[in-house]
Amino acid sequence: MDTKGRLVAGSHNRNEFVLINADEIARVTSVKELSGQICQICGDEIEISLDGEPFVACNECAFPVCRPCYEYERREGNQACPQCKTRYKRIKGCPRVEGDEEEDGADDLENEFDIASQDRRDPHHIAAAMLSARLNINRGSQPHVSGISTPAEFDAASVATEIPLLTYGEEDAGISSDKHALIVPPFMSCGKRVHPMPVPDPSLTLPPRPMDPKKDLADYGYGTVAWKERMEDWKRKQNEKLQVVKHEGYNRDEFEDPDLPVMDEGRQPLSRKLPIPSSKINPYRLIILLRLVVLVLFFHYRILHPVNDAYVLWLLSVICEIWFAVSWILDQFPKWCPIERETYLDRLSLRYEKEGKPSELASVDIFVSTVDPLKEPPLITANTVLSILSVDYPVDKVACYVSDDGAAMLTFEALSETSEFARKWVPFCKKFSIEPRAPEWYFSQKVDYLRDKVDPAFVRERRAMKREYEEFKVRINGLVSTAQKVPEEGWTMQDGTPWPGNNIRDHPGMIQVFLGHDGVRDIEGNELPRLIYVSREKRPGFDHHKKAGAMNALVRVSAIISNAPFLLNVDCDHYINNSKALREAMCFMMDPISGKKICYVQFPQRFDGIDRHDRYSNRNVVFFDINMKGLDGIQGPIYVGTGCVFRRQALYGYDAPVKKKPPRRTCNCLPKWCCCCCCRSKKKNKKSKSNDKKNNKEVTKQIHALENIEEGIEGIDNEKSSLMPQIKFEKKFGQSPVFIASTLMEDGGVPKGATTASLLKEAIHVISCGYEDKTDWGKEVGWIYGSVTEDILTGFKMHCHGWRSVYCIPKRPAFKGSAPINLSDRLHQVLRWALGSVEIFLSRHCPISYGYGCGLKPLERFSYIASVVYPLTSIPLLIYCTLPAVCLLTGKFIVPEISNYASLLFMSLFVVIAVTSILEMQWGGVGIHDWWRNEQFWVIGGVSSHLFALFQGLLKVLAGVNTNFTVTSKGGDDGEFSELYLFKWTSLLIPPMTLLIINVIGVIVGVSDAISNGYDSWGPLFGRLFFAIWVIVHLYPFLKGLMGKQDRLPTIIVVWSILLASILSLLWARVNPFVSKGDIVLEVCGLDCD
Repeated sequence: MDTKGRLVAGSHNRNEFVLINADEIARVTSVKELSGQICQICGDEIEISLDGEPFVACNECAFPVCRPCYEYERREGNQACPQCKTRYKRIKGCPRVEGDEEEDGADDLENEFDIASQDRRDPHHIAAAMLSARLNINRGSQPHVSGISTPAEFDAASVATEIPLLTYGEEDAGISSDKHALIVPPFMSCGKRVHPMPVPDPSLTLPPRPMDPKKDLADYGYGTVAWKERMEDWKRKQNEKLQVVKHEGYNRDEFEDPDLPVMDEGRQPLSRKLPIPSSKINPYRLIILLRLVVLVLFFHYRILHPVNDAYVLWLLSVICEIWFAVSWILDQFPKWCPIERETYLDRLSLRYEKEGKPSELASVDIFVSTVDPLKEPPLITANTVLSILSVDYPVDKVACYVSDDGAAMLTFEALSETSEFARKWVPFCKKFSIEPRAPEWYFSQKVDYLRDKVDPAFVRERRAMKREYEEFKVRINGLVSTAQKVPEEGWTMQDGTPWPGNNIRDHPGMIQVFLGHDGVRDIEGNELPRLIYVSREKRPGFDHHKKAGAMNALVRVSAIISNAPFLLNVDCDHYINNSKALREAMCFMMDPISGKKICYVQFPQRFDGIDRHDRYSNRNVVFFDINMKGLDGIQGPIYVGTGCVFRRQALYGYDAPVKKKPPRRTCNCLPKWCCCCCCRSKKKNKKSKSNDKKNNKEVTKQIHALENIEEGIEGIDNEKSSLMPQIKFEKKFGQSPVFIASTLMEDGGVPKGATTASLLKEAIHVISCGYEDKTDWGKEVGWIYGSVTEDILTGFKMHCHGWRSVYCIPKRPAFKGSAPINLSDRLHQVLRWALGSVEIFLSRHCPISYGYGCGLKPLERFSYIASVVYPLTSIPLLIYCTLPAVCLLTGKFIVPEISNYASLLFMSLFVVIAVTSILEMQWGGVGIHDWWRNEQFWVIGGVSSHLFALFQGLLKVLAGVNTNFTVTSKGGDDGEFSELYLFKWTSLLIPPMTLLIINVIGVIVGVSDAISNGYDSWGPLFGRLFFAIWVIVHLYPFLKGLMGKQDRLPTIIVVWSILLASILSLLWARVNPFVSKGDIVLEVCGLDCD
């Protein structure tokens, strides 16, 4: 789409549409000024023929009619010119119809028979007709002299070809095939009626086309027997060659057929499952079952053996242990059938990239989201964009959309600089096939780049490119330093135009096409992928739904501009580390056997810049390498928010395709009981049909109720039935016929007749702030609203529609990003995730109660339940981590005197827990260090972030109170991992610090008491010490984070923690519930006080 490098800003509600950065501020007055000769039937633009002249339908009067209308009139109408009533003659390139036999003209065997007429009813044809109707609106009207064209000019729509009912690719069986048409909606009443139904004109007598049964069917275009024999002979030869390849191997000297490699590799599956070896997975499953048995025996013992002198402590511990067991079951059983996958990129190329032909790989729209350039540095975003533009994929199949939800001029200017640098960077990457293709990370690699590169040109160009990148960084950093202080009058663009986004809460929508339009190529003259800047409209009083709303705006605007069938979303700090990542995803999405049911392909998250010890488990290896592999063996992994390739149709809320069941047996040799069952099923079918008839009657009542608003629409009564699908589409997708038309294009694409001005106007329309009102956006369509973790909710809805997802782990990580490595930021990140889970748990989309009777599998539901209830574990975990200190301070314990049977149970439980973890690490490929860090941070996050998220979620959902835990930076040192020691005050640090202090105090008190009481008190002390040390060891990374540098422990943490620990200790000493108040023994004093 060519915007001539100008920024497009506008508001649909305010009827504004402005082009900025031009010679002058231009306003589009009408689409008419971009049009040529107009068809007098549909208002569409008449195409130009091969000889450069406009298409002429009637040679007698030259009445202007476009080719689609001409073909429609010949096929379905009265076959005569509307003006002079002369019968239309067949024009070369048009199909033959009845009555053309006697005409003498040039032979046109390729087009004279309408062989593909049935294809005109496919969704792509329907959508193309709707889109061309919307994009060529009211072209017969006169444009205004100046200013914006009135809404009436853009409301009347006309359709260029016959359009069946919009029923998602299928026609209504209750309406005859010749009655399917799109009715002009009531709000487009000023438009012309399009393609009337076939009503014969009594004044014309057109002879029917007779068929002589004695003649060969080839005379009428229906094929010949010889043609069928040739096809069968060709298929037989191909199968024989394929059998030779399968059984005897492939010898290129023996077979010179160019189609043979396609048969050998191109027909093979593009991916395959790799089950975990039975030697690893079978012992793992056996241990899980054994652990269940041990748990049952353990709880049987614990419940039947209470501790009378510490009943409260015993009861609390048992409740906590039961919850831990339930949480373990929800987390464990989705890992019952883990799998891995392998892709074949060479087969993908053989199938879809044939030599000498255009690439048949599907197009991909890539979304990059950013909000605040001061928190998300523009240089990081620029590296992500550069890695996308240089991806190993056909350039005409890639479009990158950058969503600036903060409407920051800094982001806009940085993207402008990025687009200019990309003209040099992209050809350099593709010429030398470098990895990764994000310049910041490529030049920072500590490798010998000369090891495998002996070409002197590479050394020279690499040094030149590094200088170019350093200059690029200086320009970006200069923009950042300039943006630190905002002028009082706001930002101004280079041509003196005020920046439309100066008020971030009240600004119009903005679109800028940086790359991809005509004339912008790289330094070697090659085409570049599209790069489009998008900032949706924001106005006071509207709920914009944060990131989920921004992603939905990108879905709509991309459907208008490029409409790729697949979408990839990445965060602004997640660059493409593997240039073949899109091809990896296409091995699943474009697989002809299983690809149609896949809604998204999720890649694992990998991170740069994390210290070697990964103190706070930022890599999250256990989740990505164990849990996600387990889910992939059920219905697929959950969506984690970034690094995910979607199928656009799945985001639109459509159900997954259902496989057709094979036909049932119809023989007469079935037993009687089968016949009875068949009779019952027939009766049920009759009942269902009668119910359908009742529903149809209710629908017809609704249709007749619309008669009052259908005044001004010509046509017969059956046309009312076609209004309902249009209304349903508008209620689901919004008031944009162009976007509705794009939703029907399963394979994507935009009609070639689309004009720039109409596309831009419609793109501004779909990103307006009120577009989603009274629609299904955020409810059933797109990213789902209602939680700050919209990713889990969106994937959950797709799985409920019967789709499955795929987990892809390439050998080279597909994406890499940055993670918060200091303690405060990490806790704050986990707080946001946990808050989102609490919101889902308290919403109508809770997996415990939502989605039954749909396509969600039980074990997949288990995983979603575990992902939303885990914040509830914070309360039992906090209590359980407090119990050891209480036991040491009071001398009580949660377990009675341990017998041999109890000792065996406890030892068995610890052994099966350890063996389960070891086997998981074995088949998941996870190291013990990563597993242990994950266990430690589970405790740290559980007693801090999860606890705060639980209370914050309850306040937000039940009381409507929003409480935010802000993080304030205090400073840091310079160095490679200086941020690791950067301390930021947050109240999330208080609970774990308090637990740490009281457990340390408990250990000191317990040991002191044992020393003072003698040898007999050491035995009972070991059990209490074990649990206290267990808590301290798990909180050790937290302590190290506070004490990482001796001058880094803030006074406020020490004061609050010691204060709380002292208050709790004194309160316990004052109100000791385990001291019997009624059994105090009074002794007689031996002194005579008198």
